[in-house]
Amino acid sequence: MPERPGGAPRLEDHPDGRLPDIAGSWTVEGDAVVLTAADGDGLTVDGQPFAGAVRLTADRGPAGAARVAYGERRLVVLVREGVWGVRDFDPASAARRAFRGIEATPYDPRWAVPGRFTPYGEDRTVRVENADGRARGLGLGGELAFRLDGRELTLQVTVQGDGSLWAVFGDATSGNGSYRFRFLRPAAPDADGRTTVDLNRALLPPCAFADHFICPFPPPGNTLELAVEAGERHLL
Repeated sequence: MPERPGGAPRLEDHPDGRLPDIAGSWTVEGDAVVLTAADGDGLTVDGQPFAGAVRLTADRGPAGAARVAYGERRLVVLVREGVWGVRDFDPASAARRAFRGIEATPYDPRWAVPGRFTPYGEDRTVRVENADGRARGLGLGGELAFRLDGRELTLQVTVQGDGSLWAVFGDATSGNGSYRFRFLRPAAPDADGRTTVDLNRALLPPCAFADHFICPFPPPGNTLELAVEAGERHLL
């Protein structure tokens, strides 16, 4: 099996069950994927050499916990919008070897300011474009307000399962000094809605690293007019 840079071949595009550069036969049966492999394929399942057939559901943990492996590679079974695929995480891939790091701006306290979260009272969903060119629903739980450089600013945010917040945002540096959009993950607000908006913690989205990640673009109103020269900016 030659190396490959990563990706998530869709099983519906390979009705014969043969995926490019991935051993075994992978077919969808109901709510699972059936992997059929021979001894010579060199696959392992749950850490043991595998030959035969096994029914696999979607892997929910990190790539390192995927059930199927080929040496150091992890073959992650996933389902997105009802479509099954297999993502190949290869630590020896050309893309990983070429990775030189992230350019990030040194920490500056002026980018960390108090914020106040106001929930909407009910979940809202807006349609936004995604990195793969398709529009999808993005769930939003409230609005995060803060003051920076004399401006009153707001971001629409999603509330995570642990109560923390997640914002997809752009700014005046997006695509010109920084990646085209970034993520921000403020801590869970207190009982009065108070949290800290620390733009030093702005993160590159996964799609900045590999094309097969699907990331939502900022929802309407989440492109800040000021230049956020802070946080992770782009890949080296």
